[in-house]
Amino acid sequence: MIDRQALRRDFDSMQAALARRGEDVVGAGSAWAKVALLDIRQRELKTESEALQADRNRVSKLIGQKKGAGEDASAEMAAMGEVARQAKALDAQAKDAEAEFAAALLEIPNPLHDSVPNGASEDDNVEVSRWGNPRMDEVPPHWDIGVDLGILDFEAGATLAGSRFTVMKGAAARMERALMQFMLDLHADAHGYQEVWVPAIANSKTMTGTGQLPKFADDLYKLEGEDAFLIPTAEVPVTNLYQDKILDASELPKRHCAYTPCFRREAGSAGRDERGIIRQHQFDKVELVHITTPERALSDLEELTAHAEAVLQALELPYRKVELCSADIGFSSQKTYDLEVWLPSQNCYREISSCSSFGQFQGRRAGIRYRDESGKPQPAATLNGSGLAIGRCLVAVLENGWQSDGSVLIPQVLQPYMGGMQRITPN
Repeated sequence: MIDRQALRRDFDSMQAALARRGEDVVGAGSAWAKVALLDIRQRELKTESEALQADRNRVSKLIGQKKGAGEDASAEMAAMGEVARQAKALDAQAKDAEAEFAAALLEIPNPLHDSVPNGASEDDNVEVSRWGNPRMDEVPPHWDIGVDLGILDFEAGATLAGSRFTVMKGAAARMERALMQFMLDLHADAHGYQEVWVPAIANSKTMTGTGQLPKFADDLYKLEGEDAFLIPTAEVPVTNLYQDKILDASELPKRHCAYTPCFRREAGSAGRDERGIIRQHQFDKVELVHITTPERALSDLEELTAHAEAVLQALELPYRKVELCSADIGFSSQKTYDLEVWLPSQNCYREISSCSSFGQFQGRRAGIRYRDESGKPQPAATLNGSGLAIGRCLVAVLENGWQSDGSVLIPQVLQPYMGGMQRITPN
């Protein structure tokens, strides 16, 4: 959530930062225009309230004077009643205006950091670096590899749940588990994250705290008749572990890693990646979350991204690091790096991790605060990133490890997690 004081103090610069996203900041029906008008209305109501209070004080003083002099104060008493009625009506208006203003603020995205490159689409994202040598020979897509090996069953997934669900069998099921364990061990043991195990269901307050609600309600699975949603990412429950808490600066940064299943309706992706397991309604992911100070946010982003990169390097999967431009960055993000793994069947890099700094945006929404040097509570900064999306990792391992005899070589670091298995072969 944007800072209310900054809305007034830095209105023009904040408006310019939002305009870089392609947000409508001029149209009368835009969320930004609505917030600006409601802010003006709130200030008007405050002025009216202060005037009424001054009038009440004046009349009250006059009543006291008249009564003290033994004079009739009935007219002033009647005037005081009218002032009280107006004050009550004004308080109700102010309460409604505050609720409307607070709801409107939730619709405003995070203003971008100055370092985010401008752009009109994802084509304007900026490549930062590459690692590894992409495989350039002809490789079948992972859905053919998986079916030929008997380890991916798309028909069973569709029968059990519908489209965009898959059943993994044998080596694929074990590799999914192996990838999860390997990632958690790496982040907890080598990178110093505290592992947590969290619910895969969150309430609306928790979803609002990290920015999934109200903006992305159509992408969520809601439990019928309950204030409960299946989580789209572990970012939601892990960040909200500190919901409405005040931390000491000495405790920061707090760094957690977590595995969860994730659930997304993918309402806006019809026709995209319909085959295979690149885009599923249910998928597994290991998430990295930092709770830190605003001063550390950008340096922590570099650190968090490097930790996600370490997974790809250990698996020997070629990838590139991309900085998202102003038109492609997420609603809650202030600055984002994507990691894209090489898929030889598609002859291109595909996203496997998105690492973002949110500044104090989520801290304000979720009430996550820390005490600064003066002891005053301030909204904390938050970050998160996939470390990594497990299903997409499995896809990359199948394609990059595929051999001409139809088998798949298993990365060396995964072999201990798969009982020493070095290669996946048919049956």
